[in-house]
Amino acid sequence: MSCSHTATYVYHRQTHELLHSVLWMQRSAEYYAACETVYMGALDALDRALADTSWTAATEQKPPFGSKPPAIIVDCDETVLDNSAYEARLILDKTSYPTGWDDWCNEASASALPGAVEFLREADKRGVAVFYVTNRDAKLDESTWQNLRTLGFPQTNTAEQVMCKDERDGWGSDKSTRRDYISRTHRIVQVAGDNLDDFIGYKKTTIERERLAKDHMSWWGTRWLMLPNPAYGSWERALLNHDNSASDSLTLKIKYDALVPGR
Repeated sequence: MSCSHTATYVYHRQTHELLHSVLWMQRSAEYYAACETVYMGALDALDRALADTSWTAATEQKPPFGSKPPAIIVDCDETVLDNSAYEARLILDKTSYPTGWDDWCNEASASALPGAVEFLREADKRGVAVFYVTNRDAKLDESTWQNLRTLGFPQTNTAEQVMCKDERDGWGSDKSTRRDYISRTHRIVQVAGDNLDDFIGYKKTTIERERLAKDHMSWWGTRWLMLPNPAYGSWERALLNHDNSASDSLTLKIKYDALVPGR
């Protein structure tokens, strides 16, 4: 006699989801090496980008652009600013984003990702404009600028280079409008981020995101600089079909169901 049954999983949170990823970001030599690798490679690619006036890193850039001054766009959080201390607070307090986020930003105490300051200083020496394009709310513009300035990031004498969400009409969470705005006056030679949305696409499905990443394979590591971020991102929201109203238990169930076990 044979019988079969379907395993029933109880989706109780045994520990905070961020625990393993934040420990990796804060304690591993691998995370340090990964960030440094991205930025060291970016500097070599930058010299080639500056020499080739047909080079652009923005799909929004329309010709002619060869005579425009060069610019680099960098995301802030987990691209140049390390917020793992904030994530650690969430773990210890058993809370989740956005609890305490504005307070953390206003502290202006995030540290710099390995290699970020050094790379952008070298870009600045080469006459490249640096734009800090972030989806932090406009009310956090001043504290974000102060944080970058304190850490020694270039071109932060004023807050002008920090471009927050909703700082101007049309500057929503989709960063393409800000990339388009910058491309009108500059040739965008590199874009750095930790999220596919920092480069292309917005509110795409998991399958669409993978296709976009593969379609632009030749840009990764040269025009597009992807920093590792295992803690959060649009990849997670794509799993949830961009539904921010899902309960904690439903969110966990969806994530368990998305796993691909070995066969």
